[in-house]
This record gives sequence, C-alpha cells and structure tokens, in this order.
Amino acid sequence: MSAGATADENSLTEGELVRPMFRLAWPLVVIQLLQVAYNVGDTLWLGALSPAAVGAVSLAFPLLFLLIAVGSGFTTAGAILIAQHTGADSDEDGIIAGQTLSFISLVAVGLGILGYLLSDPMLAALPSDPDTEAAIIPLAAEYLEVFFLGLPSVFGFFVFVALMRGYGNTRAPMRVMFISVIINVAIDPLLIFGVGPLPRLEVQGAAVATVISRAIATAIGFYLLYYTDTGPAIKASHIRPRLEYVREITRLGVPTAFEQSMTALALVAMMAIVVTFPAEVVTAYGLGNRLVSLAFLPALGMGQATDSIVGQNLGAGMADRAKRAVWIAAGVIGSIMFVAGVLAFLLPEPFVSVFLTAEAEGRAATIDYGVTYLRFSAVAFVFMGVMQVVQGAFRGAGNTKTALAFAVLGLWVVRVPVTYILAFVLDWGPTGIWAGVVIGDIVGAIAATAWFTRGTWTESIVDETSETDSTDAASATAGEAGTVGPDREAETRTESKTGTAAETDAEPDPTPDSESFAE
Repeated sequence: MSAGATADENSLTEGELVRPMFRLAWPLVVIQLLQVAYNVGDTLWLGALSPAAVGAVSLAFPLLFLLIAVGSGFTTAGAILIAQHTGADSDEDGIIAGQTLSFISLVAVGLGILGYLLSDPMLAALPSDPDTEAAIIPLAAEYLEVFFLGLPSVFGFFVFVALMRGYGNTRAPMRVMFISVIINVAIDPLLIFGVGPLPRLEVQGAAVATVISRAIATAIGFYLLYYTDTGPAIKASHIRPRLEYVREITRLGVPTAFEQSMTALALVAMMAIVVTFPAEVVTAYGLGNRLVSLAFLPALGMGQATDSIVGQNLGAGMADRAKRAVWIAAGVIGSIMFVAGVLAFLLPEPFVSVFLTAEAEGRAATIDYGVTYLRFSAVAFVFMGVMQVVQGAFRGAGNTKTALAFAVLGLWVVRVPVTYILAFVLDWGPTGIWAGVVIGDIVGAIAATAWFTRGTWTESIVDETSETDSTDAASATAGEAGTVGPDREAETRTESKTGTAAETDAEPDPTPDSESFAE
C-alpha cells in the first residue's frame, strides 16, 4: 500500500469517513476510561477508609469543577482552532498551540490561588445536614486545598490532550494518560494509608497522588509538543503572548468557559440540595455520578472526536461530510448507551456495592440509595450519549454559544428547579433528586437534537461575516506575522456563504471536557 493511500485512510477530510472517525474516537474513549480510573482508584481506596472519605471527594468535585470549567473552555477553543486550521491546511497550528499553552498556564496559576483561598468559604456556603457538616465537609476542605495547589499541572495535561485532539492525533495522549494512571494507582494507597515511611494522609493522600501523576503526564506531553513531530510544531517564540491570538482564543473560549461554568454551578446547586439530606444520600449521589460517568465514556470520547471531525471538515469546506459524520456518531453512541442503560437498570447493585467495601455504619443505606439512583439514570443514557455528539458538532463548528444555550436549558431551566420542586415542594425526598437529574438530561438532549436538525449550526457563522471581513482587511494590510484566525477565517467565512463551509465563530454552541474531567 502506498504512503498516499495510507494517508487517505487516516484523513478526516478525504476518503472513507467511518474508519478514520473510529480511529480518532477510540483512543479518546480510552482516555476517558483512564480518567475515570483516576477517580475509581481514589474511590476504591477511600471506600476502604470510610464512607465519609468517599462522600468528601464527591462533595469536593462540583466546587473543583467550577474553577476547572473556566480553563477547560479555553482548551476547547484551542482544539477548535487547531482542527479548523488543520482542515484548511493552514501553517498556523504551531503558534495557536503555543498561545493556548501560555495563556492557559497563566489562567491555571490564577485559578489555583483563587481556589485555595476560597475552599473553606465555598464549602461553608453550602447548606448541609449536621452529620454531613461534621463528617464530610472538613475532609472535603483538605482535598480541595491540595488539589488547587496542584491545579497548573492538571491543566497542563488538559491542554496537551485538547491540542492533540484538534490536530487529529489521539493515540499519543492516550499513552501518556496510561502512564499517569499507573503512577496514580501505585502511589494512591501508599499516601492514603501511610505505607512504610510515608505519612498517612488519608483524603489528602488521594489529592497528592493525583497531582503528582498529572504533573508527570504534563511534563511528558510538553516534551512531545516541543521536541517531537507528534503534534503541532511549537517553537519557543510561539509562547510569548500575542494579543491577536489571545483574542481569538478568548472569542471562542469565553462562551465555552461560561457553558462549563454554568454546568459546574448547576452541579454546586445540586450538591447544595443533596447535602441537606443525610450523609448516606450524599455519598450515594456522588457514587452514582461516578458510575454514570463510567458508562458515559463512549459518549464523551465520540463527542470529542466529533468536534475535531466537524472542525476539520468545515475548515476544508465540506459541510455535508461533517453532517454525515455527526449522524453516524449519534447512531453508534445511541446503540452503545442503550446496551449500557439496560445493564445498569437490571444489575445496579453489584456496580454500587463494589465501591463500598468498608463495613461501616450507613453502608447498607448508601447502597440502597445508590441502586435507586443508578436505575433512574439508566433511563436517560441514550439521551445523554446523543447530546454529547450533537454538542460536539456545535463546538467543532465554532458555535460555542449554541452549546451554552442547551447546557443552560438542561441544567438551569430544567434540572435544578425540577429537582428542588420534586424533592422539597412535592416532598419526594431523595427520589426527587434522582428524577430531576434524569428529566433535565432528557429535555436537554431532545431540544439540542431538534435544533441540530434545522441545519442552522453551519449558517449562524455568516452573521458576523461583514464585521470580520473588515477586520481581516486591516489585518492583511498590517501583514501576516501576527494574524491567527482572521486571515484564514475570512476564506472560510466566504465559503460558508455558499453553504459549503463553516468557521471558528463564537455563535451558538463540554464539555468536559468537561466534561472530560467530570466525575
């Protein structure tokens, strides 16, 4: 087979679509699996310590995610820009990657300091059951303080994964993530229980292990970006912040950061409702979310692959191919999530009980609540999967405001108020929490998919064409050295008027990446 044939088989913009889609997606699924392995490892060892330790990390997560969400929006912007410039055969991917790295590094340092200072006030602001306040909140504060101090190392790896995803190389970050998980799993019990000369850090030990392993992963990722041809070619000169590039990153990143922040705030609001119940409910809620995130891995991976595929194809002027890729991805993920939902509904108890091995008070009640929550969640698995793919399409097109709108709809218009009404007004108790989560997921998915079928996710970028063209003309006069999106985007926007392409616009638009980090 010729080199050219091989290149075509791997291309996201030429030739067969399904095979390169899965080649891009499966390492992302593995990365998500390895991400959950971090959390599962922590949960298993902390579950052997006490249910309160598991509840502390569950309580800490939404607050941690709140600040991480800000940075993740800008990493997504970097991935979008890299993908569209790669599809358009631009030579600016290296400087875009460098600018993303330097900008987010500064953001991570600031957020780490802010999070460390606000850990206690944020936890104190949560209304809580007296038992929860005494047993769980102090442990959550210990976990948060350590994690926030190590936030730059965590962000560094997120940036590496996002840039490589936009470039179309997902295997390298998968391998780096594997190394990081092995390190985390190895040192987790040593630091939690204080093996040998090491101190017994308990909940703090889980945070220290994660920070150390992520720091090593970040170092490896930066080496690959700077000293190999694995991804975008970054030079030292690319790191110096340049206003025109930072403006493009923030133009796309702010709506995504706001979307992720709204998601995080919704999780905090949900936790504020949950902590008014006994500690067993708090632990079951956090444990259920971790189990759902495990089943959710294929959807997260395919959603992230979708934003790269859509970005590259729209950058290359092939909107029809981008649409076809989204429908293929949605069909595959819908089928996979249906099977996962059936298993979770029929066999919930083994999945829940495996994480609570310590024979402590409240274990049986926690398992009962967790089983109920998992059964409720299983009903929405298909909707959650399709939602991730559709949101990935919006982001890949640069329509980050659309993803924001549907995140707000599903979480703030539906999930949070419905949960409050069911749990307190109608006095459903914990059942109202489980039902509210599911209703929000279903409504958000149906609305996002209906909007996607209208096709306006590729047309909305035309709205800013005239304004951007003026900017592009001025930029072209000034020269090419300092321009990022504007010069290249002008070409793509012009093509989009014919209905054949879309570019990196911040019109309507996750995830984590995050929801990649989520749970």
